[in-house]
Amino acid sequence: MTDIFDGKSILVTGGTGSFGKAFVRRLLDRHRPRRVIVFSRDELKQFEMQSDPRFSEEDRRRLRFFLGDVRDKDRLRQAFDGVDVVVHAAALKQVPACEYNPFEAVKTNVLGAQNIIDVAIDRGIERVVALSTDKACNPVNLYGATKLCSDKLFVAGNSYAGGRSTIFSVVRYGNVVGSRGSVIPFFMKQRETGRLPITHMEMTRFWITLEQGVDFVLGCLERMGGGELFVPKIPSAKVVDLARAIGPDCALDDVGIRPGEKLHEMMISVDDARQTLEYDDFYVIAPTLPWWHPRAKGYEGGAPVPEGFVYSSERNTRWLSVEEIRALVAPFERAAGAT
Repeated sequence: MTDIFDGKSILVTGGTGSFGKAFVRRLLDRHRPRRVIVFSRDELKQFEMQSDPRFSEEDRRRLRFFLGDVRDKDRLRQAFDGVDVVVHAAALKQVPACEYNPFEAVKTNVLGAQNIIDVAIDRGIERVVALSTDKACNPVNLYGATKLCSDKLFVAGNSYAGGRSTIFSVVRYGNVVGSRGSVIPFFMKQRETGRLPITHMEMTRFWITLEQGVDFVLGCLERMGGGELFVPKIPSAKVVDLARAIGPDCALDDVGIRPGEKLHEMMISVDDARQTLEYDDFYVIAPTLPWWHPRAKGYEGGAPVPEGFVYSSERNTRWLSVEEIRALVAPFERAAGAT
């Protein structure tokens, strides 16, 4: 099979984040891109990433680092010159920060998405995949609302491209195990006090490892036809089980749900389900666009989900046990012990 990344120039927005760093390493390890551009706005994180000893000399010859912000269309236009594939991972994603700074969240997550779409079409980018979140499905907080808006912009970008070759798709998944700012490093630090705060004893979340997320995005880039929203089949876990795995001897304090927080997360709503096709390991939410047809896009093998289907964390058929959570957390335990 032809590797779509061979000889290509690939740019990752938010490339110094948890996903971006893992994606770049996987891309260089398993594929042969001509160059990989890390686009982000923090020069210290770029310096630290450049200094990563895991990059070989060959890797460094193919790596480029561009300082810039997705809010700045002119800088994007410069960075996208000669680029074939864009993975859009840049976002303001901390729920409390977005609630307190709503205009900033809109500028980055919504207007930044529009800038990516406009410049990608103008520059003739071949493929663009935008990363989304389960919080974009039936959102109750500003972060989720901005990402839902972003998702719809990227799907509509296929129509805006007109006769040009640029195609856009979206990948939506749940919480990433151990990502920067997630609950796992917080619990690991908080357990030193002997108590772990739980916002609700019945709360559930979807979980995916960073490596699984990277592989899923790479697979979606290869299979995308433009306009789809991809959702992986991943397990759920109770937050109390996560706490018991990390701090088995800690007392659990029920502190109440925070503003903008859901009791359970959802990735496919009952309304989305009417356009959803199921495959062995993932779902595809098809766009409600007149030109999109599953067969024409290579999705004839999918089965429509049943009427009333909802993919939510509390109604999942796959659950992580406390032991399985401990196994997922173990690498972060070892890393914390080594520092």
